[in-house]
Amino acid sequence: MKAYSVDLREKIVKANLIEKNSIRQVSRRFSVSKSLVQKLVKQQKNEGHVEPKRPVKPQLSYLNNAESQQQVKELVAQHQDATLAELCELFAELTGNWVSATAMWRCLQKLGLSRKKNTMQ
Repeated sequence: MKAYSVDLREKIVKANLIEKNSIRQVSRRFSVSKSLVQKLVKQQKNEGHVEPKRPVKPQLSYLNNAESQQQVKELVAQHQDATLAELCELFAELTGNWVSATAMWRCLQKLGLSRKKNTMQ
């Protein structure tokens, strides 16, 4: 979705701050959401402008390369009863890169490794 023009953004902020219209009135007048009006007013007060922010590139997981996946395999082999959180901590100690439990789970699933504990021994 394209960002709203700077001109429209300035009109929205002006209608709220200078003309003293309520957020609901401004949102109806310009056919935008109340949350957009709130966001623009806050941005104007904090940053002094209402220009759209540049999109941020998503950070890729540290577990996407073959070397990291091999390290995860070795960690699972060495610590068979470790939970996802424990595996994340072990991976951080080993590599210095912290990953979330969700990222670890996706990596294990991709590698075909199960985290289900064996209760029948």
